[in-house]
Amino acid sequence: MAAPRSMVVETTRLLNDEETAEDSPTSKKPVGAKLDGRYPLTGWEFTVALSVFVVFTVGLFCIYLTMPAAEYGKLKLPRSVSDLRMLKDDLGTYASIYPTKFILGYCSTYIFMQTFMIPGTIFMSLLAGALFGVKGIFLVVFNATAGASSCFFLSKLIGRPLVLWLWPEKLKLFQAEAGLALGELNSIKDLYDLKTLTVLFLIGSISILPTVLKRKR
Repeated sequence: MAAPRSMVVETTRLLNDEETAEDSPTSKKPVGAKLDGRYPLTGWEFTVALSVFVVFTVGLFCIYLTMPAAEYGKLKLPRSVSDLRMLKDDLGTYASIYPTKFILGYCSTYIFMQTFMIPGTIFMSLLAGALFGVKGIFLVVFNATAGASSCFFLSKLIGRPLVLWLWPEKLKLFQAEAGLALGELNSIKDLYDLKTLTVLFLIGSISILPTVLKRKR
């Protein structure tokens, strides 16, 4: 009677091992990989992503139409410090007269740019500081958080399937290299050793060096 019981145990163990192997991440094919030849996004995912873009665009357009009259020719997204100074001078009076509408338009523009990763949010942050002072910190924190959350939502919804579909082999290589790097870490302190901190300090110093030299001149 012992032999049949041992055979049952071995059979059960083999079945469990097969199920574990099938469920392991390495045994699964990437979702939407190029091998299956199918478009990676479902109709629901595409509709949601398109709806987010349309809602933001229509909302910005409606806010633009309902804003009080202003010199719209001078309004543009700042791309340099000089543009920021000119925009600050032009918007200073407007923001003081219509604070609610201005903040609504500012927040909508900032969140839209942050959601779709449009360059220029750093100048929008500086503009908030120039117009509102210390109060601008809370405005920037709110907009940056809301925009980053929206960007994360879109990236999780459509970014992952698209990346797995477009670059499956590169993603596998990146995952393998990241796994090897993490395997060499013994503790969190290894991320902040003296060499790493020194390199980061030098990079930061070099980045601000042109600004310091320009001020001295």
